[in-house]
Amino acid sequence: MQEIEVYFRKFKSIIMILLLTLVIFGVIISRVVPIVTNIYKISSDYSAAVTSLADKERTLQNLKDKTAKAEAESKNTAKPFYKPIEQGMDTESVIANEFAEILTLIRGNAIKTRSIKYEYDPKDDNFVKNVPDKYNVAKLDIEMIATYKDFERFLKELYKHEHFLDISSFEIVPYQKDKKILIIKFQLKLYAQK
Repeated sequence: MQEIEVYFRKFKSIIMILLLTLVIFGVIISRVVPIVTNIYKISSDYSAAVTSLADKERTLQNLKDKTAKAEAESKNTAKPFYKPIEQGMDTESVIANEFAEILTLIRGNAIKTRSIKYEYDPKDDNFVKNVPDKYNVAKLDIEMIATYKDFERFLKELYKHEHFLDISSFEIVPYQKDKKILIIKFQLKLYAQK
């Protein structure tokens, strides 16, 4: 036993240093392990965020491409609004040229008109409701008499018309005495920029 005490006294300082080193090492480990765990968690969160960001950027780019494609198609298919040369005219004056073009199409296709009723800047029109200071609108209610062929030609030419217009509705009824002739109630909206 004495030998152990002798060895213990001899190595007492070394054992104390070892124990102190172990305690310090334990304290350092207990402090470092949460920090390392936190760093690892932050690193994995960062990797997930980078992956998610890349997916979102890809999705955003796809949406931008689709939007650009839709805008390009819209530019190709959308018709411009009629814009008069002179500014500051009333709705009737501005729409008169557009109205004359429609009448020319009607006459050019051998269509007879029974009546034409018109209303300037109708309150139920979305352009009049939302941007009344930018557009003039005329709603035409036209009653026409035509053959199938003449009316078909008229619709094709109306579709090719260079300015924006809206065919709101039309009703076609064959004439009772001659089924080859149509009686047409046609509603059309003409638009012009102010």
